Amino acid sequence: MSLLLSLFYFCYFSIVGVYIIFVPKVLSSVGYSASEIGVIFAAAPLVRIIIPFLFMRGLKLNKTILNWALLLMIVSSVSFYFSLYSFYKLFISNIFLGVGLSLILPYMEVVALENLGKERYGKVRLFGSIGFVLVSLVLGKIISESILTCLVTLKFLVVLTSITAIVAFVIERKLQLKDIPRSQQNSGAINLLADYKLWLGLIFMQVSFGAFYNFFTIYATDHGISLDMTIYLWSFGVFVEIIMLYFQGRFLKNNLLSIIQITLLASVIRWFLVFIYPDNLTILFISQSIHALSFALFHSAAISYLFSIYTNKPLAQQFFSGFTYGFGGLSGALISGYIYEWYPEYLFLSSAIFAFIAFVFVSLYKRERELRPKRSKASSL
Repeated sequence: MSLLLSLFYFCYFSIVGVYIIFVPKVLSSVGYSASEIGVIFAAAPLVRIIIPFLFMRGLKLNKTILNWALLLMIVSSVSFYFSLYSFYKLFISNIFLGVGLSLILPYMEVVALENLGKERYGKVRLFGSIGFVLVSLVLGKIISESILTCLVTLKFLVVLTSITAIVAFVIERKLQLKDIPRSQQNSGAINLLADYKLWLGLIFMQVSFGAFYNFFTIYATDHGISLDMTIYLWSFGVFVEIIMLYFQGRFLKNNLLSIIQITLLASVIRWFLVFIYPDNLTILFISQSIHALSFALFHSAAISYLFSIYTNKPLAQQFFSGFTYGFGGLSGALISGYIYEWYPEYLFLSSAIFAFIAFVFVSLYKRERELRPKRSKASSL
């Protein structure tokens, strides 16, 4: 089962690599403007935000929904061929691809945690990072030697989505996954208002990444770092991420909220270093080494903690995907865009501030959580 899950993560995040690295280049090459590309790519985070609320309104995450999501993912990737030159058709294709991807990953995250445990999860999840890096290197090399950029990229997208769907289907059949009992699939299982400090902390953490994901390459090259060296910085960040995913099991045995706090503080330091030393290559590599904490360990600790406190585990992962990578990612991209346009020198200072706000919210939540048993005991006396 570890092998199948590793293959799933490898293929799934290879899709992500093709989608975010090469599809924008394809759209630009066929005549789409920057604003049109931005609108098209806004479909995915918007879908991530909306889907969790559909589950709160009665949609059930079960084997039937998973199978439909797998089929939808394949059909939507194929539809790119037929909608490439139509803005509205392509936008709809992106929406359906976003629906498929956003339904599949949280489901498989639950499967991985249930069957492997949080200690072994990272050793399987790291294959996703490997897939992301390899597809960027391999596809980048092929495209650089081919005049058929669009055709090659779309072929990769279709092949990878098809393999991912097949692997996910085999995992479902092999495990004979059972549907979650209806008693565990009600919206009351997750009280967002009761835990709003935790969710705000997770959201602000992802907002802080807006500058990094969308503008780090531009920011670094604007400060005299060569494009080749900037690519090495990106690759180094993924490399330390893989190492952390492999060895993080020992850390996840400790208090998960404390680990999340540490990763948030590490992120504050990371973004502040980039703000203070934007042209110092050594410092930039040090800041990238912190990616092991601010992404890899944070992600694993966060999903493991949500898995442990909520009964409706798939819905918890849906909300994590929707609120953090959906709403947080979209907000971070928009906010960092305006900051970089008007106050470019303060771009990563804003990231440090957002990460610190996240730390404050999680710290308040942790303190409140620790006081709950004491209050309950006192009220019973």
